[in-house]
Amino acid sequence: MQFRHHPRLRADFPTLVAGTLRLDGVTAGAPADPSPWLDRARARLAGTAEGQLPQIQAWRRAFAAMGLKPTQYRCASESLLRRLRREGDLPSLHPLVDLCNAVSAAYAIPVAALDLDRISGDLEVRRAAGTERYDTFTGELEHPEPGEVVFVDDAGRAHARRWTNRQSGWSAISAGTRRAFIVTEALHEGAAAEVTALLTDLAGALRATWPAATLLEGLPAAGAQGPPAAAVTPV
Repeated sequence: MQFRHHPRLRADFPTLVAGTLRLDGVTAGAPADPSPWLDRARARLAGTAEGQLPQIQAWRRAFAAMGLKPTQYRCASESLLRRLRREGDLPSLHPLVDLCNAVSAAYAIPVAALDLDRISGDLEVRRAAGTERYDTFTGELEHPEPGEVVFVDDAGRAHARRWTNRQSGWSAISAGTRRAFIVTEALHEGAAAEVTALLTDLAGALRATWPAATLLEGLPAAGAQGPPAAAVTPV
């Protein structure tokens, strides 16, 4: 599989930086410990509201540029920080999801984890034609709005809607997941350094949690002004 952002999307958002991880050998019973990153996120929230963070503000501007109300449709990391601020903790769902969510909250940068075996062919982030199929977590079928940014595979299935707002139930990490694809994306100034640090922290947590698993790391892919070869990542 290859993962890429459509060139037109990169042209529209030239500050975009993305990085990927692939984990083979996931098990649902692993003893993950997300607490260090949740503590870091809580400390960040003690000093400022999530909506004031430059990482979140960059996504709000992107959502506004896509015609979405930023306070109605929030990027994944803002939703996590908002819940953490309100409830003091995040729910435990699966060790991989728990780690990804905690690191995402710590860095205020969206992190998506997908079941690689539920993706058909390559995966591209692009604007929707409106014919793509999107499965909700309750099993309902939706079609993204034309022009909406989606994660879509070669079979025309959308694995995320509104870019980093809403993942699909089709490829959600579950007890049966054995191979996972993880992608993180950022738009703010200084994103390249922070995405690199995020990947380093998350990779370390994954190795500690699944020491027998195989982990493949994709270098952060820069935006339109960065190296063209970095725009496509083999997975």
